[in-house]
Amino acid sequence: NRSVYLCRCKQIGLHQRAVLTPLHERLTAMPTLSGKIVLVTGANRGIGAAVVRQLLSAGAAKIYAAARNPSALPDFGDARVHPLRLDITDDASIAAAVKADRCDIYTDVDGVYTTDPRIVPKAKRLDKIAFEDMLELASQGAKVLQVRSVELGMVHNMPIFVRSSFDKPEDIDPHANQPPGTLICGEEEIMENHVVTGIAFSKDEAQISVRQIEDKPGVAASIFGPLADANINVDMIVQNVSEDGKTTDLTFTVPAADYVRAKDTITAAKAKIGYHRLDTATDVAKISVIGSGMRSHAGVAAQAFSALAGRNINIRAITTSEIKFSVLIDTAYTELAVRTLHTLYGLDQT
Repeated sequence: NRSVYLCRCKQIGLHQRAVLTPLHERLTAMPTLSGKIVLVTGANRGIGAAVVRQLLSAGAAKIYAAARNPSALPDFGDARVHPLRLDITDDASIAAAVKADRCDIYTDVDGVYTTDPRIVPKAKRLDKIAFEDMLELASQGAKVLQVRSVELGMVHNMPIFVRSSFDKPEDIDPHANQPPGTLICGEEEIMENHVVTGIAFSKDEAQISVRQIEDKPGVAASIFGPLADANINVDMIVQNVSEDGKTTDLTFTVPAADYVRAKDTITAAKAKIGYHRLDTATDVAKISVIGSGMRSHAGVAAQAFSALAGRNINIRAITTSEIKFSVLIDTAYTELAVRTLHTLYGLDQT
């Protein structure tokens, strides 16, 4: 079996030189590329074309120069370069397509942390994290990886390794059991399972409360149907029934970018919905606690509710799943809530 190396190149504005310079050094410092097959994405751009030329100098046996428009590729003047049309743009998709044993993603951070280190300086870098936990972290606001990448890794049982683009070339050993970074893998490969793996947060939330709706079948469909038709994703949903059982209040959240459209959509459907009042808020944040260990531990959420109450932080809404629960709070308390919960679950670096 011949190894296939993936070299993904993309333009990233002012950070292009800072992030990609180590890549050039890494290529020239890896004699193992001699006789290997390399797939280069973004080969039609300046940085990608330069990488292709360096690979040729390093002795690569065959280079697939990939681009969405192969006719835009420069003439490299070497028979080892083969143009390739490639619409897939993320690393995990390409790695899965070539049946890679592992997908290493070099980024501007050195791994996955228990929470954002800019908010909690004591946040720890995780050596390993399960696919499910990473999927929840990514979907709830963590910026390290795209949800799609984690999904592909989980479906194809392909570990994903996240590490820093700023590592020195001489320190890179792609075959090491545990080089610096975070390995995203199956839960069965993790020996130590913590109840809580990490804390994620998102300030890009807006809350809409539809007040005093008649409590009858079909009322939820009359609200969320028009939102779905408008391609607006709804996240948290909470319904409260009045004491007399005749009316109900329904509260939900949407991405802040869709707030105006969602509000206008509900307003336009007022006659059909039959609500009395519409309350909205944009100064809200969602805090999510994630951990596959919650499956076998009771009272994890209750601890959080008590800790937040002790900090005088009011909870607007709550949603739960098997390995995650989220609370909606005022944006002003975001950092305090994240620090409080991070300490509560013993995630602080000692």
